[in-house]
Amino acid sequence: MNVGDRVRLLTGREQGIVTRLLSDELVEVAIDNDFTIPVLRREVVVVAAEEDKAFGRQGPAPVSPHRAKAGKHKPTKQAPVAAQSERPAAASAPEQPAPPKATVPQPAAKGLYLALSHQSPELLSVHVINHTDRDVLYTYGEENQGRYRGLRSDKLGAKAVSGALAHLHLKDFDQWPAVVVQLLPHQVNGDTAYELLTKRTQFKAASFYSSRREAPVLGREAYLFQLDEKPAAPVAIAPEKLAETLQAQLTGNAPAKPAAIAPTPEPAKAIKAPPHELDLHLEALRPEGGEELSNTAILKLQLEAFEDALSRALATNMHEIVFIHGSGSGTLRKEIHKLLSRNKDIKFFEDSQKEKFGYGATLVRLK
Repeated sequence: MNVGDRVRLLTGREQGIVTRLLSDELVEVAIDNDFTIPVLRREVVVVAAEEDKAFGRQGPAPVSPHRAKAGKHKPTKQAPVAAQSERPAAASAPEQPAPPKATVPQPAAKGLYLALSHQSPELLSVHVINHTDRDVLYTYGEENQGRYRGLRSDKLGAKAVSGALAHLHLKDFDQWPAVVVQLLPHQVNGDTAYELLTKRTQFKAASFYSSRREAPVLGREAYLFQLDEKPAAPVAIAPEKLAETLQAQLTGNAPAKPAAIAPTPEPAKAIKAPPHELDLHLEALRPEGGEELSNTAILKLQLEAFEDALSRALATNMHEIVFIHGSGSGTLRKEIHKLLSRNKDIKFFEDSQKEKFGYGATLVRLK
């Protein structure tokens, strides 16, 4: 079982897509492109492509605008000949200029790309594409709220595409992390050394949806972003300069750089423990008011307060903490429980003080 496989729950009729491998026993599955749940591996089974085809559940692949020209056009219905002949010649409409022909999009130039391809209507898989004649070593990571987390590293051959590096939901677009990709081209027995390329991509709606086009190597439409500078060839380092730099560093004769003089570090601030009970309602977090905030912005604010309090509770060796999230629609409770289930520093969590809060509070016991 791999990330991206379509699976069916053995205890029901629901189907979904594996988005993460949480452990040897647990996987995360996106159900109906709406929400993700942790499921035991033994409770799901992979749905074979032949099964979908046999039962007619696999629809035809969407035809992109530039592919439509190559397909067959449905013939237009012609008017009867007799009706055409009865029209007087003078009444015929003046000849209209032919509409301009649709321009055929140019193939993508050689280079290194980040591609987000539809795994389903709402779920996108992230890939790195090497559309060059060189091998490429790469690392893939994500940056969220100033914190970087490395996720994958591998080698891509020439004209190759990586497997799914991550999965992103379109409904959570405004909460997507920034993607950080590092790339180092190389050739076995080559005579050129290249500089390491680091590219940070923060997706914005204005440019994201207009980036959809045919992805090279991948062979289908995707949201495409070029990672290397144009022209596609990476910056080469002269071999003799590389040898001089390495020799100077090894002998200790390398000139000191101004950046090597570090400023005096500021004294570390003491971490303050959060309250034993933290109220995550908007009026508690924003006493000055937040009526102008959207539901998505409010949820983001609440989750940031939750993660900050949880990290400070762990750093100050607290034994437990209670988060008051309210019942409401249950969205905040579901997101908090999802984050807690992934945290290895949590001993357990459960609904707290049901007689007082019902299902509106969660007690978290820390290791």
